[in-house]
Amino acid sequence: MPRWLDFRSDTITRPTPAMRQAMANAEVGDDVFGEDPTVLALEARTAELLGKEAAVYVPSGTMSNQLGVRVHCQPGDEMICEASCHILNYEQAGYAQLSAVAARPIAGRYGVLDVEQLTGLIRPADDHYPRSRVVCLENTHNRGGGRILPLDKVAAICGWAHGQGLATHLDGARLFNAVVATGTPAHEWASHFDTVSVCFSKGLGAPVGSALAGPKDLIRKARRARKLLGGGMRQAGVIAAGALYGLNHHIERLAEDHVNARELAKAISAIDGLALDPPDVDTNIVIFLVSPKLGTAAEFCARLKEAGVLMLPIAAQQVRALAHLDVSREDVKAAVEVLRRVAGELAYGAKPGGNGPTGATSTSVSSAYRG
Repeated sequence: MPRWLDFRSDTITRPTPAMRQAMANAEVGDDVFGEDPTVLALEARTAELLGKEAAVYVPSGTMSNQLGVRVHCQPGDEMICEASCHILNYEQAGYAQLSAVAARPIAGRYGVLDVEQLTGLIRPADDHYPRSRVVCLENTHNRGGGRILPLDKVAAICGWAHGQGLATHLDGARLFNAVVATGTPAHEWASHFDTVSVCFSKGLGAPVGSALAGPKDLIRKARRARKLLGGGMRQAGVIAAGALYGLNHHIERLAEDHVNARELAKAISAIDGLALDPPDVDTNIVIFLVSPKLGTAAEFCARLKEAGVLMLPIAAQQVRALAHLDVSREDVKAAVEVLRRVAGELAYGAKPGGNGPTGATSTSVSSAYRG
């Protein structure tokens, strides 16, 4: 099979040989009966890392977030969230479909809100309005380019929310990236939130799963709702073992992804027709703009694909690229050469595979990575 340089997402990672071995050797039982020892170990380890009483293992980050919203709200309640967050934009409005919850989005700067933006947003106790009930934040912020929410802003917003009688939920799909980048422990980030969702199938490299952590009573509610949503699993220890291995062995290595992302971003910033947006990189996500003179983001990514590099168009002129477990430093260097050549070809009207201004050719860059 061709060897693609795949920067589309950190969800495309494959379990390492050691992770596969842990999965093969996993002790299993029926998780719905609460009898799978590996799932129980994963849930206990997750709760411990986040400083919470309990956790529940679920198939996906979307389910984990939807459970987080659901346990805090009743039909007709409202969540306050940042306008470009994952819960609002990329989960099919599940909060509305599944839990009859309304959303009140507030635009932040690259996903970061200030507490002053929330002042005055609590709905009055009036029969005409939904009930303000929960504030949801995302850290790191996907569409913010992997932006880390500053801890002081997190504390201020959550303190304000709790002072107003609101609950708080964290979409921490990439929380461990924030942990490694800042040195602030996971439990300190999580301490400001009533519930926290974390993902194992992104930077940690596990094939399946996320978890929701929080107080025992809320996690009991979440476990019941998990069954309703089809998330009750049986011998789930086979996949939970991969997640547990990631927690125990792959957190610190996220620093490598951050270095690789910065190297990629540095190179992109020097290519004519491409511009970083945001202009700096906090963790493992790089988002950049493609000048209209090079075509659309989709057209640019199609040309990259012809040369063996996969990146994701996320808007008309915007592309996302992620560093992850399956991307090496050499892969980054090879991708940079492709980016330079493709941008040059498009700027000068060259056909795919021709010599651009960098002097690189399609075969010289991509043959070792495609076959």
